[in-house]
Parts: sequence; C-alpha cells; structure tokens
Amino acid sequence: MFSRLAAWLQAHDWALWSLGGMSLLMFVVTLIAVPIIVARIPADYFARPERDTRLILQRHPAMGLLVLILKNLLGLVLLVAGVAMLVLPGQGLLTIVIALTLLNFPGKFQLERWIVSRPPVFGAINWIRRRRGVPKLTHP
Repeated sequence: MFSRLAAWLQAHDWALWSLGGMSLLMFVVTLIAVPIIVARIPADYFARPERDTRLILQRHPAMGLLVLILKNLLGLVLLVAGVAMLVLPGQGLLTIVIALTLLNFPGKFQLERWIVSRPPVFGAINWIRRRRGVPKLTHP
C-alpha cells in the first residue's frame, strides 16, 4: 500500500508543489491581511445586537447579489482547501477560519461573537489593534 502511495506521489509531484506554493502564498497573505482587517473592524462591531448585512444589497441589488455569490464561492473553495490542508502541507485551520468568515450561514454572527469573547482571542485582537493605533474592541 505504501509503495502505491509513493508511486502516486511521484506521478503527481506537480500537485504537491502546487499545494505547497498555495500554502506558502496563503501564509504570507494572512500575515499581511489579518492586521489590516482587524484594525478596520469598528470598535463596537461585536457589541452590537446584530449585524446589518443588507447595506450593499440596498445600494446596488444586482452588484450586491454578485458579490454575495462570489464571496460564498470563494469561502467554499477555501473551506475545501483548508480541510485538504489538514492532511496536506499548509495552514489548514487558518484557512478554514478564513473560509468561515467569508461564508454566510445561520448563527454565524453568534459564533463570531463567541470566538472573539474568548480571553486569548480578545487579547490578541486588541494587541494587534493597539499596535495599529486604533481603539480597543468593546467586549461582546
């Protein structure tokens, strides 16, 4: 069985190199994007009772629908890639978290509030915000 796996890996080395390259790219992108995104979150974002997701749909309904579809498709692709990276080289858990932020599903805002309310996560987010010179988040 191991010899068949080794033969398959040798025959598909381009796939491993591609996954490794994507993994490295995702790592670099997250190192750059996470501090920017965390700094742009309004300080009271998680303290609000609910999230208003209709803004883009109200301004341009067709464009809002297109953005919503593309965002969820990207989230789905990243979710599949993240699950694959749990057994392949890459940041599987980080990719899954990024995918979940892009996907729309019932209870998502409550899940995000619960995650952010954990002391280590809340402290890390506020540490990043402090380094970027923006006010701390209001605790959910």
